[in-house]
Formats: sequence, structure tokens, C-alpha cells
Amino acid sequence: MTYVFLQHYWWFLVSLLGALLVFLMFVQGANSLIASLGRTPEGMRMVLNSTGRKWEITFTTLVTFGGAFFASFPLFYSTSFGGAYWVWMLILLTFVLQAVSYEFQNKLGNILGPKTFRFFLVLNGVLGPFLIGTAVATFFNGSNFVIEKASLMDQMQPIISRWANASNGLDAVLDPWNLMLGFAVLFLARILGILYVMNNVNDEDIRSRGSVRLVGNTVAFLIFFLAFVIRTLLKDGYALNPQSGEIFMEPFKYFNNLIAMWPLLILLLIGVVCVLYGIGRTLVSKTYVKGIWPAGIGTVLTVLVLLLIVGWNNTAYYPSNADLQSSLTIQNSCSSEFTLRTMFYVSLLIPFVLAYIAYCWYSLDKKKITKEEISEGEVY
Repeated sequence: MTYVFLQHYWWFLVSLLGALLVFLMFVQGANSLIASLGRTPEGMRMVLNSTGRKWEITFTTLVTFGGAFFASFPLFYSTSFGGAYWVWMLILLTFVLQAVSYEFQNKLGNILGPKTFRFFLVLNGVLGPFLIGTAVATFFNGSNFVIEKASLMDQMQPIISRWANASNGLDAVLDPWNLMLGFAVLFLARILGILYVMNNVNDEDIRSRGSVRLVGNTVAFLIFFLAFVIRTLLKDGYALNPQSGEIFMEPFKYFNNLIAMWPLLILLLIGVVCVLYGIGRTLVSKTYVKGIWPAGIGTVLTVLVLLLIVGWNNTAYYPSNADLQSSLTIQNSCSSEFTLRTMFYVSLLIPFVLAYIAYCWYSLDKKKITKEEISEGEVY
């Protein structure tokens, strides 16, 4: 295990966690459609009970994603989470509101009323995926920060990185191409949410409304996603000269990465086909309700590939628009070899954790949610 291998290994794990997070945001997607899918008070309770069984997994994955970034690429963590803190604080706030809403919306003494907390769930369902997608888009389009390693010697203010303007990350929403990916992730989360609820809730009215909502959200997703991907593959990318450490602009960088790492291109095509298959078969067949699985697998593969091509093959995964040479790569922003090697052995436990999550998922979803279950006693 060389230092280079460990750097690429940990970027793969961080990318995998990011891909799993996007898939698990079906919780947010379904919550953004509570009234549209449920329509009646009884129907909305069924939708809430469906997503309420999984929100902890999504929240935990988000925290684990941030923790993995902190441990393996601390310079990114201090630069983005410390500099662009308004974006990350807004994301965290919406997820905290989600957790509070699930726990307190139907508790005795709730002076705000259930509708207020359901509004918070819808807010998290819309802003959560949108802001995460916008933040991830900066991996391709850059952010306004400056790295000054010499500042570590300043006893009064030993800060290695600083934001180049006073927006502290909010400037990300001023880039239309960042917004493109934000909307793409939002509509993808809604698609996955519809597919999950159709699979998890045994109610013909909800499944019928889900099929109708699936069409509009799919069209919107394809418009935003294809526009972002095509533009990304055709634009100049941020490349690293491995000999000198210099960052320079390379034409068609991300397209070149896909060609150079052709197995990733195959995985990307498989992922896109799986997503379209899950959606298409659900729309064509009235009895098919397992579209969440091919679409979910396709989502993980597609997002994984997009994150890998932005970090592997000598690419700056967090470009700086204020100072090109401040751009972060997996080489100049990672932890020490000892830290990465030690965490490598710890990461071998991940398959056991995933197996436990899969078992819990199966146990929770073994019995479909029905009107009878809701009438007997709701959870959320």
C-alpha cells in the first residue's frame, strides 16, 4: 500500500459515501411530496410513516460523509466547511428541522401543531437535496478561496485558508451551472422518493398518484442533469501536473478522464440505464413497484463515477476561482500516510456495517404500510 494508493482509496470511499447519500435522499424527495402523494390526512400519515423508518440512515450517512472528508482530506474540510459555512449550516439546519419534526409533530404539548412540523419536513425535502447538489457542483465549477500555508506560522491568526469574499459560500447559488446540478439532485430525490413510497406503501391511490408525479419529475430531472453533464464534459477542467504540482486548465478534462479510465465510463452508462429502467418499467407496468432498486443502484453508480472523475487522474477536485494554484487535489489536501493507513484497516469493518444496515432495512420493510396499520396506531 503506497501513499498514492491510499489517497485514491480514500477518495473512492468518500465518493461512495456521497453516492449513497444521494440515493438515501429519497427520504427528502418523498417528504417534498407529502401532500401531493398522500392528498388525504390518512394518506399523508402513510407517506410520513414510510419515510420515517429511514430518515436516521440518511442523516447518519450525511454525518459520516462529512467525518470521512475530515479524516482523510482535512484541508478540504477546513476550507469548505470552515469558509463556505453558510451553505453547510443551511444544509445542517434543514436536517435538524427534519429530525425535530419527526419526533415532535404528534407529541402531546406540541403548541405549533402538526402542520408546522410537516412544513419543516417539506422544507428539508426541497432545500436539503438542492443545496447539497449546489455544493457538490463547486467540485466542477470552483469556489472563491485562497490557501496560504505560510499563515500557519502566524501566531496571531494561524489560518491556512480563507474565503476570498464576504459571501462565505453563498456565492455558489449565483452560478447557474451550480443551480443546474442542485435542481437535478432535487428532482432525482423526488423520483427516488416516489419509487420508494410506491414500493413501501400498499395503497392503490398513492401508487396511482405516484405514477403521475413520476412523469413530470423525470422530465425535469433529465433536462437539468443532461445540461449539467454535457456542459461539464465539454468544458475546460482543472488538471494537476504531477511533477511540478502546478494546476492548469485542460480542455475537455472530465471527458478525457472518462476515456482514460474507461471502466468508469461503462459504469456511468450502466448507472444511467438502470435509473431509466427503474422509472420506465414503473410507468409502463401498473403492477411493478420495485423500481426503487434498479433506480437506486443506478443512482449510486452514476454519482460515484461523477465524483471519481473529479478527483482521480490528476484532477483538482476543489478548484479555486480566486487563485488557481490554491486548488485542492487528493495529493495536496490529504492526511498523513500513517493516518490514511491506520484508517484503511478500520475501513475493513465497513462491509459488516452495511450488512447490518441491509438487515435492518429488510426487517423494517418486510411488512408494507397499509391503511389498517395507520388506523391501529401511527408512528409519525
